[in-house]
Amino acid sequence: MRKIQYCTRCVAPSNAATPVVFNEDGVCSACVVSQQQYRIDWDRRRKMLFNLVDEYRSESNYDIVVPVSGGKDSYFQTHVAKNVLGLKPLLVTYHGNNYLPEGEYNLYRMREVFDCDHVIVRPSVDVLVKMNRIGFKLQGDMNWHAHCGIFTVPIQVAARYKVPLILWGEQGFMDVGGMYSYNDFIEFTAKFRKEHALRGYDWDNFTDQGLEALGRGELKEGLRAKDLLWAVYPSDEELAQIGVRGIYLSNYMPWEANAHVPLVKERYGWQEARQPFQRTYRRMSNLDDMHENGIHDYLKFVKFGYGRGTDHACKDIRAGLMTREQGIEMVRRYDHVKPDRDLSRWLEYVGMTEEEFDRTCDSFRDKRVWWVEQGQWWKDTLWGGPQPFGPAPDGSGS
Repeated sequence: MRKIQYCTRCVAPSNAATPVVFNEDGVCSACVVSQQQYRIDWDRRRKMLFNLVDEYRSESNYDIVVPVSGGKDSYFQTHVAKNVLGLKPLLVTYHGNNYLPEGEYNLYRMREVFDCDHVIVRPSVDVLVKMNRIGFKLQGDMNWHAHCGIFTVPIQVAARYKVPLILWGEQGFMDVGGMYSYNDFIEFTAKFRKEHALRGYDWDNFTDQGLEALGRGELKEGLRAKDLLWAVYPSDEELAQIGVRGIYLSNYMPWEANAHVPLVKERYGWQEARQPFQRTYRRMSNLDDMHENGIHDYLKFVKFGYGRGTDHACKDIRAGLMTREQGIEMVRRYDHVKPDRDLSRWLEYVGMTEEEFDRTCDSFRDKRVWWVEQGQWWKDTLWGGPQPFGPAPDGSGS
């Protein structure tokens, strides 16, 4: 079965990495949920947020933990926490070592422009390089360590400093896939972290012992438990004792990245990427990892047949900033591009050849999407039926 369904309103595919379902009109769940925000009484929700955070204001401690990467959304979250809600936030960052210069600039300015305390956790570079290699070969995701760090370090810090409330931005699986409704008031959970964000893996799978247990001993890099302390999620008992709770700002205030950018630029001097990305038209997203919009996203195209061109077009179509026809053009222009300058940097970073990279990528291709014909990888497209997308190794996929 090689038939992929596409949303009739945006350009989301039925095999999306963040799962979607379609209604009787062929509209995806993410589009359906995104329309709910236009029927919400946001004044009432804002009052609910004020009432909620009032319970956590402290005379002797931080009022709230805000996980930040230095991106546009981080600035908006901190702006709301500090200057709208009047809280004393503690900013917490997981640093995965591959920030763009503009992203690094934005990150370190946060402490100054918001006058906040800021905890930044930077694991050993050697450990991160090893995790890049293991994640890539184990599950086709060299940035797994970042997902783990982002959804572990802030909770560790909240537990250590006994700050119960954590303020996240939007709920990714709700925003991108429509997994939940705005009426669910979904909150952060350990279940979401492991089963969704980390796809069922955890830090111990990356140790030599863990890889042996998975039957992937050939991937061992010498990592021990003591190398990955930053990745260990606090116990249920520790979190229950403090009452740690993670809420999403998008449940209480309208959430639109295109509206955040002018605000954080004008008020706080936030910078977008100066150089265009090769795989998307946006310059405002994912500045905390130079490979996120590059080979990490290229690998998603190899696996699932779509990438950032699709993701960003879907968001802008739902926001009314782009037509579906314009979105299809973004998909056609960007999704297939192999980002050469980004790939060269990462291959040198981890000590890998391009041939090994391509061979590993091919091992993760979704057979619902890809097939081999006349020595080429083929897939259906939104704009012109089946088309080839590069050479395939002899005999693969047949």
